[in-house]
Amino acid sequence: MNKFPSRETVVHLRSQYPRGTRVQLVRMNDPFSNLKSGDKGTVQFIDDIGTIFCNWDNGSTLGVVYDEDVVKIIKG
Repeated sequence: MNKFPSRETVVHLRSQYPRGTRVQLVRMNDPFSNLKSGDKGTVQFIDDIGTIFCNWDNGSTLGVVYDEDVVKIIKG
């Protein structure tokens, strides 16, 4: 069972990944996803349980689950 992040953690995530931030997928723990490591996307919002929703360049809108999946910010 997943442990939900604290409110403070969600606030921190929202400040770290504001809308429009470009990210790159490092790892996704979802065997049914068509996303793969290296895919890039743009953050749309973060919900109350810390899921980072992105518009991925490949057309997917799958969310990045807090403490399960990993993305990194693309600099520059």
